[in-house]
Amino acid sequence: MPDRPRTFQLIIIKPTHYDDEGYPIQWLRSSIPSNTLACLNGLAIDCRERAVLGPDVELKISNFDETNRVVSPSRIIRDIKKSGSSALIALVGVQSNQFPRAFDIAKKFRKAGIQVSIGGFHVSGCLSMLPELPPELVEAQEMGISLFAGEADNGRLDAVLRDAYEEKLEPLYNFMADLPDLADQVLPTLPAKIIKRTAGALASVDLGRGCPYQCSFCTIINVQGRKSRFRTPDDLEQIVLDNQKLGITRFFITDDNFARNRNWEAFLDRLIELREKGTCKVTLTIQVDTLCHRIENFIEKCALAGVRRAFVGLENINPDNLIAAKKRQNKITEYRDMLQQWKRAGVITYAGYILGFPADTKEKILRDIEIIKKELPIDILELFYLTPLPGSEDHKILHSKNVWMDPDLNKYDLNHRVSHHETMSDKDWEEAYLEAWTTFYTPEHIETVMKRAAACGLSATKVMLMLLWFCSSIDRHGIHPLEAGYFRIRNRTDRRPGFSRENFFAFYSKYAWKIVSDHIWMARWLAKYYKIRQSIRSDPNQLDYMDLALSPPNEDEFADLQLFNDTTGGQSAIAHKLKGDAIRKSVAAGAAS
Repeated sequence: MPDRPRTFQLIIIKPTHYDDEGYPIQWLRSSIPSNTLACLNGLAIDCRERAVLGPDVELKISNFDETNRVVSPSRIIRDIKKSGSSALIALVGVQSNQFPRAFDIAKKFRKAGIQVSIGGFHVSGCLSMLPELPPELVEAQEMGISLFAGEADNGRLDAVLRDAYEEKLEPLYNFMADLPDLADQVLPTLPAKIIKRTAGALASVDLGRGCPYQCSFCTIINVQGRKSRFRTPDDLEQIVLDNQKLGITRFFITDDNFARNRNWEAFLDRLIELREKGTCKVTLTIQVDTLCHRIENFIEKCALAGVRRAFVGLENINPDNLIAAKKRQNKITEYRDMLQQWKRAGVITYAGYILGFPADTKEKILRDIEIIKKELPIDILELFYLTPLPGSEDHKILHSKNVWMDPDLNKYDLNHRVSHHETMSDKDWEEAYLEAWTTFYTPEHIETVMKRAAACGLSATKVMLMLLWFCSSIDRHGIHPLEAGYFRIRNRTDRRPGFSRENFFAFYSKYAWKIVSDHIWMARWLAKYYKIRQSIRSDPNQLDYMDLALSPPNEDEFADLQLFNDTTGGQSAIAHKLKGDAIRKSVAAGAAS
């Protein structure tokens, strides 16, 4: 097409979302890298190398993670117009809480006549679970915004880029019915300057997608499928070595459950081999289920391969709540053994915990937090509202019954209440959520967690810094720790539609004081707990520290621990375990004879 520009710009943006004051949540250094951005960038580079737009067309690629970089649509529009090129703005990995921000960005580009596509969990989840497009997606299409559902591998990005180059984008690209195998796919990659905008220069990689479980609150099973798909050990080695050349050796494996990746052992063996050869030493953060310790050699090999942090989907300590959410794979009788095994392996544990299941009350929630503090050796507890996320079974059921859900998608971040509880009042639920945070992160319990870390050979200093991150996120910013970062960035002129622009002097004086007071708060916090850390370090008996959470599991605990006697369904869980143990012993005895 001789009349088409010889340059085409693909501008990939992973949007953030707004805080309660209407400002985009942005940091100098954010906490979690965007794997979607890495995947799309890798696919785009592959498209450029294969010249999918033709041998005479230059494909320019730009990446923006808005959680740690200010995106100026006016500047991007000006640059596009000045260059005379055509372009596609791809808003990627858009979750439900990020859709309002993505839509506001998209409107600015559409007003300038620039093509825009939006993809991610919100679009894919809605198409997967709802009988028709919700109003916000219909409105987007009416503005000429193209929607993308599913995954862009297997040449699908090629088709979108060709259509965009010819200015013939389809209103919808729907690939939800055909999820690609990950073997031999293009690998995720990002430039070092983008990775280094995350705390600790953390890169990401998805070694598997999909999950076989049926949790009703989960969107992954309905977006990435219940049939798991996997990359190969060669893929992992290539990713590790490529990033090492950039000075990146820390990775977040984004698999929803790495323990159920059928290639887990081959992955870990490859990393162990690289370590032993001195080729590369990486540190990993992974996500696992509560039965991972039952897999022979799993935790041991994780430690040898460089796993230093493990996020565990604990979700709740009440079996009846777990059953109600179809989380039957979680067994509270296994929690203590599993967490202690991670402790002995020198791995810091994070545990996700959901508040608002049917059997919950404010009193039970706060009681259960106290049980967790005393009886489970969890380092970091991450609390979430039970949220009917679009794309989940919970959302589909409420939608089909026309039950009220908050219409503001910006609140669907697991840190805001967006529905009503069956028995708790809205006030009680909200109070329980906030009090649960302060109940777990008390000064006394922070000191206990640090002592447990030192006793198990973990770095109490690292645990202390992670505790600071979580405490400051809730106490100082009112933001969930997973969305937190270092040094908040605010732009007076960039505010959610519907919020007025603040006075120049009022805005910047408040902003400056916030920065100063936050650092004063952090300095005081560090001074207090550093003193405690020094006291622990100088204690010659630090390795002998013992409390109930660290005490080895035993048969008597079923009668003694609140975990089994005060929780809803605890006694049934014990009976189920004892029955299973008896069957396994019988089978083992029969095999031996």
